[in-house]
Amino acid sequence: MEICYYIMIFIFGLCFGSFYNVVALRTPNGESINKPRSHCPYCGKFLKWYELIPVLSFVIQKGKCRSCHHKLSLFYPFIELGTAILFTVSYYSFGFSYELIIALTLVSVFMLVIVSDLTYLIIPDRFIFVPAIVIILVNFLNLGIKGGLIQIGYGILAFLIMYLIMLLGNFLFKKESLGGADIKLMLLAGLALDPMLAIVVIFLASFIALPVSIFLLIRNNDHVIPFGPFITLSILTVYFTKLNIREIFEKILTFF
Repeated sequence: MEICYYIMIFIFGLCFGSFYNVVALRTPNGESINKPRSHCPYCGKFLKWYELIPVLSFVIQKGKCRSCHHKLSLFYPFIELGTAILFTVSYYSFGFSYELIIALTLVSVFMLVIVSDLTYLIIPDRFIFVPAIVIILVNFLNLGIKGGLIQIGYGILAFLIMYLIMLLGNFLFKKESLGGADIKLMLLAGLALDPMLAIVVIFLASFIALPVSIFLLIRNNDHVIPFGPFITLSILTVYFTKLNIREIFEKILTFF
């Protein structure tokens, strides 16, 4: 029976990943997510149902449109398969629980941000605030009124910490160092984690982003690096590893 749950969640992940592609590519342009229906971004031909099967359609069509034969973006299968895998990992890590809902929400944000930020260098507010509302509701159900309010306080604190870092960066570099959406993403980190782990998220995101930034700077002379994917990846990493920063500090102090 357990294997059936994994298969179902994997399939759900594929379907949601396909949906996230549409949402992330249309929303920043102010387009409707349901009209017009799915079509080739190059020739405009409406797609048949069998051309919309996640991953499989891309493989069968060899990554090209059946009509104009234009090569399609690897974003499509990557997001579909990535969402399916992370949905499955979420269930493996948390089972059916409140934590699973938060994990699936964070995975969804990660996928939306990857497509939107890498494609347009934009992260629409709804990609942050709708998931934030979901996490807040889950926190109230799981932790009660007091615990839910405390997590909201953590979210605000994480937001303020990132805001101060932005101000410091702007002062040091004499230009905008972080985008507004990058700061807002830390609200999600605080809602899902405690403030100490939110700080860990900031350092981890910077650590991951540094070599990528250097590579892009050398290869493309690109000075604009989207930071959103690194923040969301770091939030996911910390959440899945279930770090307990207090226990870590206690062990360090005990060691000394």
